[in-house]
Amino acid sequence: MSDKAVKNLLGYLDRSVTPGHAAAEAASVLAARGFVSLPESSRWDELPARFTVARGTGTIAAVIPGARPPEETGFRILCAHTDFPSLRLKPSPVRESEGCRVLGVEIYGGPILATWFDRDLSIAGTAVRRLAGDLVQVPYDLRRPVCRLATPALHLNRGVNEEGFSFNKEENICPILGLLPASFDLAAEIGRAADGDGQAPLAFSGHLYDTQRASLGGADGEFVFSGRLDNLAMCHAALEAVKDIEPGESTAVVCLFDSEEAGSGTASGAGSTFLDDILERLCASSGREGLFRSRARSMMVSADGAHAVHPCYASKHERANRPVLNGGPVVKVNAQERYASSALSQAYFAECASAAGVRCQTFVSRNDIPCGSTIGPILSTRLGMAAVDVGDPMLSMHSVREMAGTADHPGMIAAMKAHLSGIIRL
Repeated sequence: MSDKAVKNLLGYLDRSVTPGHAAAEAASVLAARGFVSLPESSRWDELPARFTVARGTGTIAAVIPGARPPEETGFRILCAHTDFPSLRLKPSPVRESEGCRVLGVEIYGGPILATWFDRDLSIAGTAVRRLAGDLVQVPYDLRRPVCRLATPALHLNRGVNEEGFSFNKEENICPILGLLPASFDLAAEIGRAADGDGQAPLAFSGHLYDTQRASLGGADGEFVFSGRLDNLAMCHAALEAVKDIEPGESTAVVCLFDSEEAGSGTASGAGSTFLDDILERLCASSGREGLFRSRARSMMVSADGAHAVHPCYASKHERANRPVLNGGPVVKVNAQERYASSALSQAYFAECASAAGVRCQTFVSRNDIPCGSTIGPILSTRLGMAAVDVGDPMLSMHSVREMAGTADHPGMIAAMKAHLSGIIRL
């Protein structure tokens, strides 16, 4: 189980170079397990035994209706997010500078920008075309290093090792695409990658990504080294958990959202109506009253990367709650409720983990180092539903290359399966 799960994770990370690719990969994995694609625009009169619903390019949900109505057993919901901190192309991105062609990019989310320098970067995203009269979004991936953020040499920046590497986000974050004169036409290249005809698309999005593949590392192969672990590792764990479970009494819902790193305030983010709409349609036969009753009987698990204690920066962590790599899934707690965990939901997840034979850890931030937040509080607030925030421990979060433990991934999958199966009563 563990070797296969981690091997599958590495492949998922390599293929999921944008949120859109991550959602498309999820759809492919689920379709191979018998999940039927159900458009939001269709009628939901007779539901398949297991199905998926998508919105936008980076958001997808998987649903397995339970044997009993939701108002009797509630929902077992598992959520994560498909996006990650990155650099994204500006409109009309190519410009000239000192005999070179460089790219104008915008900073998405909160990446550790210094880690993006001196990496071999490619571009992927979505191209828009009009086909048979309709506007169609086509994913593309250039699949090779085409640009690079180059640091100035030590001789031109003598104090870098003592004073730190500093840069201007607008003037210096300009990946070098090539030299002048150039035959490389970025729009045409995207057109070829999208559908092969080489015609410039009507519009396109562009996400830069590090081309180095995900790998196992450490003296005994105990680590995963990769970009996008936060939060694609939790997306993959959710897919592994839901794809093979048998229908239980309660309805299982896995929802992978785009836009978390930008605040979730989009039509397909956790702040949207996407999950609300799905739950209401699943309760159509019992109406709004049934929806309200089902929410009161439900539990949500919000899964996002957690902070492992760093052996060289241990003082950054609270004294008694220091998760370690390969120490098991982490339950995240915050008195300011930046995480959705409560005493009840913590106990619930601990029982899910125990039923799966998995040990849990806890994380709480120091009072002088505020924590981030997740989609957990957003969704819990929207739905009025109990929730717990969890995640696998990791290091280098928001770096272009992150680090996690190989043993934590299968443990998280097992705990998620226990949750979605509804074997722990509320």
